[in-house]
Amino acid sequence: MRINRIAVGENISLDQSLDMLPLEPVFKKYKNKHGSLIPLLQAAQTHFGYLPGQVFQMIADETGIPVADIYGVATFYAQFRLKPVGKNIIKVCHGTACHVQNANSITEAMRNELHLKDGETTPDGLFTLESVACLGCCSLAPVMMIGDNTYGKLNGKSAVKIVREIKMNASVGKQ
Repeated sequence: MRINRIAVGENISLDQSLDMLPLEPVFKKYKNKHGSLIPLLQAAQTHFGYLPGQVFQMIADETGIPVADIYGVATFYAQFRLKPVGKNIIKVCHGTACHVQNANSITEAMRNELHLKDGETTPDGLFTLESVACLGCCSLAPVMMIGDNTYGKLNGKSAVKIVREIKMNASVGKQ
């Protein structure tokens, strides 16, 4: 459900100031090991929060795997991100149980409240909105997760209330 491809002509941004040094022990651990690509991508994403463009070339240089193949793996699996995400990732479940309980109303309420499309991040970096296939909380349908917190039996209004509370707490924390 959450497949965002890079459009033709769109470049992966390269930030020359990224510190790649923390990844060196990971490369050393997986050097010359078959099946190391996913752990290397996971380590890079854990460190940066997403996969910056330089990571693809660095992994290619270290492993000999072509950049196109690395990119293919990174875009195949939903766990990998090519762009930075917000501090709070809102995952709205659209599995069967949530769908029949009107999960679309939650997604629509989030889009309207945050002025986002699926997969986008608010300009302040506080929220990213994602529709997901299933969160495994069918008895609580419809469900959304924000970070590690699960919220169930929602409607659009109750979902917006939760997001507004998070916004309020974030703004209080800045003062």
